[in-house]
Amino acid sequence: MAKFGEIIQSAHPTLIDFYKEDDDIMNNILRDVAAALGDKARVIKINIDKNNELVEALRVKGNPTYIIYKNGEMKWRQSGEQDANTLINLVEQFV
Repeated sequence: MAKFGEIIQSAHPTLIDFYKEDDDIMNNILRDVAAALGDKARVIKINIDKNNELVEALRVKGNPTYIIYKNGEMKWRQSGEQDANTLINLVEQFV
C-alpha cells in the first residue's frame, strides 16, 4: 500500500481502474484514455484479485471501479463501465 500512497500524491490527476483479469473491453478504452491525456494525467490499472488489502481499504465493491486522485485527495469515484470520452472529460476537469 506504500506504493499506492506514492501514486496518488501526484500533482497531475491519476485515474485508477480497479479491474478483474478478464475485462478486455476496458483495456482498449483505457489505452485510448491514456493516449488522449498524454502527459496531463496518469492512468493506472490495479487488479482487484491481486490487491485484496487495498481493495478492502478503499471498499471497492464493483468491477470496474474508477477513482481519480490528485495531490493525495480523491476527486471522483464511480463503479461500472465508462466510455473513453466520459473518462477523458472527467480527468481533464482536474488537470
